[in-house]
Amino acid sequence: MNVKKYLIPLVSVVFVSSIFYGCSSKDEVPKEKTETVLGTVCTVKLYDHIDDKIFDKVFDRFEDIERKMTINKEDSEIIKVNQAAGKEYVKVSEDTFEVIEKGLYYSRLYDKFDITIGPLVKLWNISFDNASKAQIPKDSEIKEKLKLVNHDNILLDETNKAVMLKEKGMMLDLGGIAKGYAADEAIKILKANGVQHAIVNLGGNVMTLGSKPDGSNWIIAVQHPFSKRGTSIGTVKVTDKTVVTSGIYERYIKSGDKIYHHIIDTSTGYPVDNNLLSVTIITDKSVNGDGLSKIFALGVDKGSEFLKTFKGTEAIFITKDNKIYITPGLKGVFTLTDSSFELVE
Repeated sequence: MNVKKYLIPLVSVVFVSSIFYGCSSKDEVPKEKTETVLGTVCTVKLYDHIDDKIFDKVFDRFEDIERKMTINKEDSEIIKVNQAAGKEYVKVSEDTFEVIEKGLYYSRLYDKFDITIGPLVKLWNISFDNASKAQIPKDSEIKEKLKLVNHDNILLDETNKAVMLKEKGMMLDLGGIAKGYAADEAIKILKANGVQHAIVNLGGNVMTLGSKPDGSNWIIAVQHPFSKRGTSIGTVKVTDKTVVTSGIYERYIKSGDKIYHHIIDTSTGYPVDNNLLSVTIITDKSVNGDGLSKIFALGVDKGSEFLKTFKGTEAIFITKDNKIYITPGLKGVFTLTDSSFELVE
């Protein structure tokens, strides 16, 4: 299958689309901390008796990654790379270089997932805060920004950990992959500090460490599209896995009966238009969950076929006609809890 023909990017920060359940025993009540960072609400729950200072280490790491990779602060490394587009290389940290390399991997794999999507993201400017006020760009504006989207024009200097964008006006946007990287980094910190049972929830990126303390699987709930947060359509049982959901139903502009969501098609510059509401990826690393969630644009059949090449990776597809499709490895793992949806075998 030629995947490059079909895939369209999910380019923005993935929103809160999964909730989780912990243990019910009084002896297993977790310690937890919640802060807003990385553009979303982040919660870390620990089920081991560990010093509370571990929370500081994790959230300091989140802030460090945000500081380096955000496009919303003028002194971030990504902003500096964007400002130097068409001019010169910019030296970046190991973190930023690694995430750019990972983003390039998926950009090349899918062709139309592109971390140089920044000009279109900025043009549409659909965020949680301003979605109701955002304006639909003119077609001429969209066509002009499309010319700047091309991951082949990213130049990397491996030796010096430096990055350059070849064309003036180009912009990197790592929002579609940096949060997964942050979740994986959190798990590294927890493991290094003796934590064996934990859940890290960065909006739509949920990462589980180990099993529940009693040895059973974690139960992760998948968000019901267009219902209030915390309303689920089903659950998955996981251990040492990440659950990453991308969808179209929280950030959008509505004009009449038409919804313009934040998932942009780089072949047209407009939001992708297909029959999917969301895709949930279950895999081993959250950064890969972010990258693989871009099968949203492949649809159910092609997306399922594509995932066969990725060992240990499964997916849940929710369509606009209230049907749910799951990959074979989720049979007996996914449980439908909302009778208004149909699970298609």
